[in-house]
Amino acid sequence: MRGYFAIGAEGISKPMNLGNLMRSAHAFGASFFFTVDAHQRILSAPKSDTSNSTEHLPLFHWPSIAAMDLPQDCKLVGVELTEDAVDLPSFGHPARAAYVLGPEQGSLSPEMVARCSHTIKIPTRFCINVAMAGAIVMYDRYRMLGQFAPRPVRSGAPTEAREASRKTRRDIRPSRLPG
Repeated sequence: MRGYFAIGAEGISKPMNLGNLMRSAHAFGASFFFTVDAHQRILSAPKSDTSNSTEHLPLFHWPSIAAMDLPQDCKLVGVELTEDAVDLPSFGHPARAAYVLGPEQGSLSPEMVARCSHTIKIPTRFCINVAMAGAIVMYDRYRMLGQFAPRPVRSGAPTEAREASRKTRRDIRPSRLPG
């Protein structure tokens, strides 16, 4: 998978949610994790981050939206349940992206939404837990940008081989040897 991604939250206040999101970010291969205007009590890695993600990926705590310092050409993608947001299953993930989720029992600030290049939503009837929402977004990115076989029309395993971006000896061998 080419490119990179990061994930973070604005105004997050619950340590368990932060830890679970950080652990999922580590598991899905995030390049870094961030918070914006987080509650003071969660500025250290929570106990629910059982993978010790901060030993493996950078953690940035930005005090405000203005202080955010994303890498050049990194697209900020807001995750928010609004009518005008793009449904996640229809969204084409940028190669270089930072996904930002809103706080528990709240929404992304209007200033954060204005800063985002894209706003996406998970098509649910109501908001779900911030850590779970983050994991769903990261899985969707992995599923879309990873090189997996297409899903079959019928139930069960794929019937087509996955497409590889890199050819292996097996891929370039002729199916029938000459002579």
